[in-house]
Amino acid sequence: MGFFNNLFSSKEKRKNAQKYKIGMSKTRDNVFSNLKTLLDSSSLIVDELFDELEEIFIMADIGVDTVVKFVDHLREKVRVDNITSTNDLKELIVEEMFKLYVKEDIVSSNLDIVDGRINVVLFVGVNGAGKTTTISKVAHEYIKKGKKVLMVAGDTFRAGAIEQLKIWSNRVGADFYAKAEGSDPSSVMYDAISYAKENSIDIILCDTAGRLQNKVNLMKELEKINKVIGREIDGAPHETLLVVDATTGQNGLSQAKIFNEVTKITGIVLTKLDGTAKGGIVLAIKDELDIPIKYVGLGEKIDDLEHFDIEEYIYGMFLGIF
Repeated sequence: MGFFNNLFSSKEKRKNAQKYKIGMSKTRDNVFSNLKTLLDSSSLIVDELFDELEEIFIMADIGVDTVVKFVDHLREKVRVDNITSTNDLKELIVEEMFKLYVKEDIVSSNLDIVDGRINVVLFVGVNGAGKTTTISKVAHEYIKKGKKVLMVAGDTFRAGAIEQLKIWSNRVGADFYAKAEGSDPSSVMYDAISYAKENSIDIILCDTAGRLQNKVNLMKELEKINKVIGREIDGAPHETLLVVDATTGQNGLSQAKIFNEVTKITGIVLTKLDGTAKGGIVLAIKDELDIPIKYVGLGEKIDDLEHFDIEEYIYGMFLGIF
């Protein structure tokens, strides 16, 4: 049994991967179907084959630097292990992509949420990436688990941001805190923490402004927010999640690099993964920045934000090439 089938030897695992199977269909159909065509039409592993593999992986938005390194590694493995069959090469590609993400570490998509304390999660990212709906879906997840959640409107600059978050908080049944539009975000957080302490809140989910036009101002703003939070709650924020629109591909990777310079990112939320053929961005972000993917958006419904699972991702991407 090959590496791919070993990952999904249990029926339950295959059942759990159905959302990835559907959500990764654009990447699989538009890009990785080309991989099957290429390898099925080749009986010998020749050097030109690796050039075509590079092209296919770059089309999936894995990223040029990551692709070149990955394909060079494949070449070496094929040579050292004396692999001659393209079927064996398929298995090698799947196995090495899995290793590219995990890098022999235990990679968890769980958030650092601990009972008995007020947990603070900051959400950062450019406007339009899907921060508001992501916060709402995360709130919904933890409310279902019996946690009391406070959604905080820390983006006090974007027109309509406060009202939009308030509407979502009503939909999911979360507490909500906001101040007037244009208020100092760190002041909002200070007062929100006071509210959380008075109202037995378990988890604070805080929106922030997504203005990348002035990186210095954004850095100062987030530094101030972090300082206020850390002073009021020991060790907070416990997570800082960057929300990235997967359909932007390499642009999303560039955003991740900038925000990672501005503040310490603990995890990535990739929205709209179901709406793109650029699903390889998962591997590019992990390889280049070594930041784990915490959630992926695989649909528009409230329950369609999934904790990222590398095995299910690999299944959704490579299903049908064997």
